[in-house]
Amino acid sequence: MDWKKLGKALLFPHIAVMIILIPVATAFLVYSMVFLGTESVIAIISYVLAAYTLTIWCFKIPYLICFFRTFKNENKYARLWQEDTRLRVNISLYGSLAWNGLYGIFQLWLGIYHRTFWFSSLGAYYICLAVMRFFLVRHSRKHEPGEKMLEELRKYRACGIVFLVMNLALALIVFFMIYWNRTFTHHMITAIAMAAYTFTAFTTAIINMVKYKKYNSPIFSATKAISFAAACVSMLTLTSTLLTTFSDGTMDAFSQKILLGCVGAAVSVTVVILAVYMIVQGTKKIKLLNAAKE
Repeated sequence: MDWKKLGKALLFPHIAVMIILIPVATAFLVYSMVFLGTESVIAIISYVLAAYTLTIWCFKIPYLICFFRTFKNENKYARLWQEDTRLRVNISLYGSLAWNGLYGIFQLWLGIYHRTFWFSSLGAYYICLAVMRFFLVRHSRKHEPGEKMLEELRKYRACGIVFLVMNLALALIVFFMIYWNRTFTHHMITAIAMAAYTFTAFTTAIINMVKYKKYNSPIFSATKAISFAAACVSMLTLTSTLLTTFSDGTMDAFSQKILLGCVGAAVSVTVVILAVYMIVQGTKKIKLLNAAKE
């Protein structure tokens, strides 16, 4: 037996095998964590399979970096995506618009069906985000960034004003969550997935707010501010989910309400500060542009 060849085959299997192993190992691991104990033979096998899958993908990282670098430089569509900032923002806006609109309508339907302001306030918040993105999409689709700076600034300032109105819906969300103990209870795996998504979205939103500022386009800045506001609300929802999902009885109901109230107040204040900044900066730059024209 050629042990060298066998070791190479195990550590560097065909890419098709590696791709198949991802869903298989994931499903096997989740099943073991949810339905089996840690001492089960099947559970141990699932852990070994998951570790093996992670290991072979780590060995493949240098090749993947080289592959994607070559693909990015040689493929015309990849180069177009990389170089056309307007295209990236527009696609992001269309996707976010569809998500916010559908999710907001779904929450409003739940509010009507269950006759509760809890879901209605969530629906109002996400529909406001969808409306803001709709007007930004219309402008970005027709005009190049900075082509109509005065109009961009007016839309940027309008988004700040809408943020202040949205804060009323956000305040309702926090109120119902605390006063009526409206919290989210999910399975542990779901809660972990929500945490990973929320922190990724929050980090990405902050990075993009700084990154897209260099393009000097109020429309681009407004889109990233919307993403940041949505990430803040997701952080509030995540806090409630983690408190109920991983509660071990050490924190009483009153302490949970205090913590949720603090997080809710922080999110609300952050949105207000963002809105005021957008209104002040938009108004200031509009005055400067009008003065320059005169």
